[in-house]
Amino acid sequence: MSDITPPFRADHVGSLLRPQSVIDARRKFHTEKSISAADLKAAEDAAIPEIIKMQEDVGLKAVTDGETRRSFWHYDFMGMLTGLDLDERDEGVQFAGVKLRPIFPTITDKLDFPDDHPMLDHFKFVKEHTGVVPKISIPGPSCCHFRTAKDDIHVAEYREDPQAMFDDLAATYRKAVAKFYEAGCRYLQMDDIFFAYLCDPKHRADKQAAGQDPDWLIERYSWMMREAIKDRPDDMVIGMHMCRGNFRSTHAAEGAYDQAAEAIFSTGVDIFFMEYDTERAGGLEPLGLLPKGKQRILPGFITTKTADLEDMDWLKSKFDEASKFVDLDQLGIAPQCGFASTEEGNAITMDDQKRKLELVVKTAEAIWGGV
Repeated sequence: MSDITPPFRADHVGSLLRPQSVIDARRKFHTEKSISAADLKAAEDAAIPEIIKMQEDVGLKAVTDGETRRSFWHYDFMGMLTGLDLDERDEGVQFAGVKLRPIFPTITDKLDFPDDHPMLDHFKFVKEHTGVVPKISIPGPSCCHFRTAKDDIHVAEYREDPQAMFDDLAATYRKAVAKFYEAGCRYLQMDDIFFAYLCDPKHRADKQAAGQDPDWLIERYSWMMREAIKDRPDDMVIGMHMCRGNFRSTHAAEGAYDQAAEAIFSTGVDIFFMEYDTERAGGLEPLGLLPKGKQRILPGFITTKTADLEDMDWLKSKFDEASKFVDLDQLGIAPQCGFASTEEGNAITMDDQKRKLELVVKTAEAIWGGV
């Protein structure tokens, strides 16, 4: 790997459309039961170097495996934790017009990060196949709480005292950070999208109905992230992505960042990937709460949900507007979300995806003179 180090002016959230070879192999393994786990891994191993090369070819300096080995951006990682199982039921999470496949996290024991968590090897594979910076995106600690219903928490201590669960989640993720560093990871991203969900009136009402104060949750989620990453080595960069849901080009939340921005920027995270492709995200004013310094925001003005390419002059105008609230030197550009938060992917083509990533790079070159 070269000596280039993040943060970069041009970046992306992590997930990419799955190649047809992997889609076919996953169907044969999971549905038809006609191939072995080794055969599925072989198909993934063959596809991922090409996925990495595509990212390198468009000019990105940080690359991922596109989350090609996963079904979901979050549940796969969570289900590989000690003490957390995934149950499949009849009813899925509601998105705008569609429902997510019915997977439900269930806490069965004390939470921990196992030394043999499979995604450590997923990262190592990327590291071995790129000449730029390998990155892995994992769900942030808030996901394990937000996405687990109280009735599915079977550890009495966690049910009776949410802080006990937050304490163990922080410790679990602190161990994850250390283990990824040990595996050679110097750029770890955690997708903590529920900061944005907790700015949505409907989701806030849902939490209140469940007896949880959404503002208290925002503060506790911020605390968990801060605790998880505070002991990271100086040469490890942490990113955090926030959005309002992404399943087959649909969304699940809306609302400006105002109620959570201060907590978000106090986490100690280095790079903030913030969805800003529609009015659902509200105005840019919350960016003004970012402290002056080395932290960087990558506003997602470029959408992954539709194929139409954003106009370069329009993108420049958006950064002119953003720079009224935060110094241009603390900004970069990334798409608003991943291209395939689940294995089904968004309603765009591989060529559309590549053009979007090329636009990210061209925008960075036009505004900052490089990536």
